[in-house]
Amino acid sequence: MATIIISGASGGLGFETALALAAIPGNHIVALARSADGLQRLQEAGKQYPDSSIHTLPFDIVQGDYNAVLLPFIEEKLGKATIVINNAGSLINKAFTDTTATDFHSLWQNNFLGHVYMIQHLLPKIPPGGHIVNIGSMGGFQGSVKFPGLAAYSASKSALHTLTECLAMELSGEGIKINCLALGSAQTEMLAKAFPQYESPVAADEMGKYIADFALTGHRFFNGKVLPVAVTTP
Repeated sequence: MATIIISGASGGLGFETALALAAIPGNHIVALARSADGLQRLQEAGKQYPDSSIHTLPFDIVQGDYNAVLLPFIEEKLGKATIVINNAGSLINKAFTDTTATDFHSLWQNNFLGHVYMIQHLLPKIPPGGHIVNIGSMGGFQGSVKFPGLAAYSASKSALHTLTECLAMELSGEGIKINCLALGSAQTEMLAKAFPQYESPVAADEMGKYIADFALTGHRFFNGKVLPVAVTTP
């Protein structure tokens, strides 16, 4: 049995990962996202797995009130969190010369600072043996081929990769493992919006199952690693 917190769970990979975790009897999940409608769909879909539970909370990881809203909710529903999956994020496909300071700031907040806030506030809830999984991108993976139009997105994900490596050292004394999955493409709503002509060879539910399995078992083999997960580069 695991107690799990996952952000960005109203659609795409977060949605599929939450369902894959719920399919394992005994798991208890707190699913976060800004979209209440998406979370409602997740809760309805989760009813097919009566031996697990999905608790949903509309919450903005950048602007939300952690002390007054999120932490009391987690205390009530889970107590402790053995796994935290930082999946929330956004993507902008725009030429570098057209990318505004507002664009950079938005991606920096959604893809990096929000996860910083999550980790800082949730650390007291994670016991020794816990696992933090950051969802990165091949776009931010050193040495990978880069897509035009994703400079701001890739840079924000690269920061998350480096944070993972740094925190592995800082958290080692607490017995908490942290890793980052640098994902290639998967066929999600976000991908379709940014690249309408492109079809990924990987389905969202397939990638969701992979993330779920890694969250449950990856810390037995890895710590502080940024692991490429892609059938192409990127």
